Amino acid sequence: MISKQNIELVRSLAKKKGREETGLFVAEGEKLVFDLLKTKLELSTLYFSAEAAALLKNFPDPAKSVKLSAKEMERISSFKNPSNLLALFKIPTYQEAGLPAFEGLSLVLDGLQDPGNLGTIIRLADWFGIEDIYCSENCVDSFNPKCIQSTMGAIARVKVHYLDLPELLKEAVRQKFPVYGTYMDGENLYQTELLSQALIVMGSEGKGISPQLSPYLTKKISIPAFPVGDRELESLNVALSAAIVCAEFRRR
Repeated sequence: MISKQNIELVRSLAKKKGREETGLFVAEGEKLVFDLLKTKLELSTLYFSAEAAALLKNFPDPAKSVKLSAKEMERISSFKNPSNLLALFKIPTYQEAGLPAFEGLSLVLDGLQDPGNLGTIIRLADWFGIEDIYCSENCVDSFNPKCIQSTMGAIARVKVHYLDLPELLKEAVRQKFPVYGTYMDGENLYQTELLSQALIVMGSEGKGISPQLSPYLTKKISIPAFPVGDRELESLNVALSAAIVCAEFRRR
């Protein structure tokens, strides 16, 4: 049984304001929920239908689980065909004091607006062993439900930070840490020296990298199209570009 108040709570998490007020995010679907339950994320509440009861026989904390009817699951689900499992997790906080001391490979995302793209990039970062993603303050929220679905559980392992990007890159320059920016007219990715410890800046889907970030870039790079010089082609999707760029950096 679920109260009207809790139904409203779950629904409120579809919006950033609701997530900020409660400190919670929602995950839905058997695979995603079970993947997140295996991580260090703190569970708030697990809602399940009768069909999923058998899957939870070894669930460690029955006090946090609530059995619902199919109709009730439908009322809290964002899916067209409601899942048997829906969980609320506490949004993790990272202990940060000022700007980071850079090491390894990290991504910097400037103004991304599509939650599916951000979620896919978080999943890519997890695959390529990238622990930190730095986002501009106007990027889509990484705990948006669509973003969470796209991460396939990687949100529990990759830290997504929101901060002032000019200040971040200014600090990278101060630390003499290399900063690569992806552009349509940059140096050929496959013919450029790529360092294993660096920041990779990627711009928004429609506008690219903001002009105010350009002065802090060590090098501008580009994924070449084939045949070379064909200017009638559209630019690549930012998540697809991130996959190609990260793969090349790791290959080196």
